[in-house]
Formats: sequence, structure tokens, C-alpha cells
Amino acid sequence: MRLLFLAVLRRHTGNAITAQRVRDHLEAAGHVCILKNALDFESPSEISNFIKAESLEAAMALHLYRGGRLLPGHGIPFGIIFGGTDLNEDVKQGEKNKVMGKVLEEARFAVAFTESMKETAQRQWPHAKDKIYVQSQGIATVPNTTFNWDTFLQRSEINQSADNLHVFLLICGLRQVKDPLYLVDAFSEWHQEEPSVYMVIVGPEVDPVFTREVKAKVKRTPGVRLIGEMAREDLHAVVKNCFAVVNSSVSEGMSAAILEAMDLEVPVLARNIPGNAAVVKHEVTGLLFSDPQRLLKAKTRRVCSGSLPILQTKAYGFLPRSASPNVNASQAGGHRVLSPRGQRDFIFISPNPMSIYFIAQFQSTIIFISECLNSRHL
Repeated sequence: MRLLFLAVLRRHTGNAITAQRVRDHLEAAGHVCILKNALDFESPSEISNFIKAESLEAAMALHLYRGGRLLPGHGIPFGIIFGGTDLNEDVKQGEKNKVMGKVLEEARFAVAFTESMKETAQRQWPHAKDKIYVQSQGIATVPNTTFNWDTFLQRSEINQSADNLHVFLLICGLRQVKDPLYLVDAFSEWHQEEPSVYMVIVGPEVDPVFTREVKAKVKRTPGVRLIGEMAREDLHAVVKNCFAVVNSSVSEGMSAAILEAMDLEVPVLARNIPGNAAVVKHEVTGLLFSDPQRLLKAKTRRVCSGSLPILQTKAYGFLPRSASPNVNASQAGGHRVLSPRGQRDFIFISPNPMSIYFIAQFQSTIIFISECLNSRHL
């Protein structure tokens, strides 16, 4: 089958990585999948011409509004994968909500990463409730084994011994929904009490106006650093070396950064929002916080008692070690690449069967997509 796959393909963003991974597995299953940036098309007529020129038989979009709005009316079956912004933010805008509802009327199927996302979509568009399915996101971690952590610290202007540092990493594109400034003052206060504590924000400049605000704030805030976008392999190496990964988003679909941190056996501290709570079980596989001050109150006990490494071990235990029979351990994120510091020992904790749903079975997802696009009954 020849498929068109639309997504917003900003470099080094979660959506782009997810789209590329889905594309790769569709092609591995024998399909031709043409991945295109939804922002490159200004109207459905441009999509129509592209479909005809490429003899495309079906289509998919990651993000109900940005990609999905371009797909109806072309005479080929299509499906939708919800992102996060579409369900959490775009639904609040009347015209976008209406457009997304019409897209779902024609869509053959829609995929949500979590049950809570499915429930949100069903409440918004009850007419589409029977075509919305849960197929959770998969992850694969590939740390650069030659990455130099000390060089990264120098680049970040952190002039301390790596052995004594507590680097908290926030991975996000610089846009308001990710709220990267939410914890800046709290971490700066902590840094002034404990100079070994740093917060490092890593990610691409998505919103130019907001990026200027972030840069200005970070520049005048002790203990906080801002690094631009990084290659995926290098970013995974940074995650592997940091003390914990932080997520402060206002809304999320399913954070790949959180899943990747768990796979790399790194503790997670996440804002208590539905998308994060679907992945992080408080004080079992990570910490959820509702405001910066609560995080500060809990910090000393957690860091000094050594309980964060216990949480990282449990989080790793929640991840299945193989994504499908046809994906090797390296592709599935099942390998274990230790930090260059080599100072952590891990015990595998048997997962609660109710808590492992959030890692995709790649092959079943591909079969599911193929069957939905081919079916005449959906």
C-alpha cells in the first residue's frame, strides 16, 4: 500500500521523532510511506494534487487539526493519530474544534496514546466514539556511546566536577504549552542553597517570541542553563548522564522524553497533568508535582535519602524489554547502556501488568493500521 503520512516535522521535536518511527515501521511491514510536513501544504487542493501525482492509496496524520484537516474529501481512506495539543488546547477554540469534528466524521479510525486521551476525544466528539482506539506510543533509545559529558557541561557553563553534580534536565521545544519557565525560579533557589544543583533546558526554538522571553529569563537566573536542539543520540546520552528528567508542560499527549528517561533508567519528575499521570505513578515510577514549591519541599528528602535511584529502577521495571518479535533489543530500547560514570547498580522490578500498557507493541500497531485502512466496515 502507498501511504501519505502528514505530521509537523520540526527538527528534534517529539512529534517528528514519533512520525519518523511510525514511518519506519510501516515501511518495514511492506508499505510505501511518504512522510511529509503538514506545514508545507496550504490547502486541501495541494494535497489532492500530491495524492494523484504519487498514486497514493491511503493516508494518515499525526495531530487531528494540523495534519488531519487536510485529508478529507480526497476519496482515499485515512486515519488520525492524536497528538496532545489537538486534544488539550485546540479543542478550546471553536472553529478548530468544529474542523476536527468534521475530520473525525470521515476518518476510518483515530488512535489515542492513552485511555484518558480516548475519553477526552469521545467527550468532545461522541459521534466518533466507536472509531477511537488506544495504541500506546513506542520508544527506542540510542545513546551516543562516544558522547563526552564533561564537554557538554563546559558548553553549558557548568564548571564543577561531574561526580558531584545534580543536573535536572528539561527537554522541550520552546513554546508556551511546554511551560519551561515554570520551575526556573524554584531550581534557582535550590541552586543557591545547593550549588551542585542545576536545571538545564534542552530543545529547539519553536516559538520565536517566546524563545526570546525564555533566553532573557535564563540569562539572569543563577543555576539555570539553556541549550539548543541536539541530535537524538546525543540527547539520549545527556539523559543517561543527568540526575533526573523534569517535565513541566501545561498539557501532554504522551511525553516521549519521560518514556525515554525511564528506559534509560533515569528518575522522572513530572507536572501532575493527565498526560503525565497516565505514565508516571507518583512515588512508584517517578514524582508528580502540582506546583514548584511542593517540588522544593520534597527535594531534600528525596535527594539525600537516595530514593530517586529507587524510583528510576522501578520505572525501568515497568518497561517491557521487547517491542515486537521482529524488533531487536537495540531497536526496542531493551539494551542497557551505562553512564560513563559507571556508578549505578540496578535491580529489575517486576512490572504491575496494569501499568505497562503505555509502551507500544510496534508490530500489532502496524497490523492494526493496515487492517483499519483496508477494512470496508469501519
